[in-house]
Amino acid sequence: MMAHFAHVIDGVVTEVIVAEQGFIDTLPDPQNWIRTSYNTRHGIHYKPNVLPLEPSEDQSKALRKNYAGIGFLYDAQLDAFVPPQPFPSWHLNKDICDWEPPISYPTDGQIYVWDESTLSWALLNT
Repeated sequence: MMAHFAHVIDGVVTEVIVAEQGFIDTLPDPQNWIRTSYNTRHGIHYKPNVLPLEPSEDQSKALRKNYAGIGFLYDAQLDAFVPPQPFPSWHLNKDICDWEPPISYPTDGQIYVWDESTLSWALLNT
């Protein structure tokens, strides 16, 4: 069965491929290839090709909190893939293994961007 695997060197994802476990087992460093789930985000596995997103009935497919991407960190203690920190002020939510701003995104329907210099959301001028 084909699956997604992330190549992890010193805790950083350097490559993501689709392969069979048997192929991974033949590589010189199979312990550095960690399986990841394409449809998993924040610890929830979603049904493929369904919008809006809808959680799968089988949550055992939710591997390692997030689908790995190049540059993601692999936290062995959490057994999770964590995206790169977008801003120094954002903190890691270990429940979902993703970064959160110190102030919640506004819910007024407008579009904002994070301004690290003021530690606030700035209205995007469109």
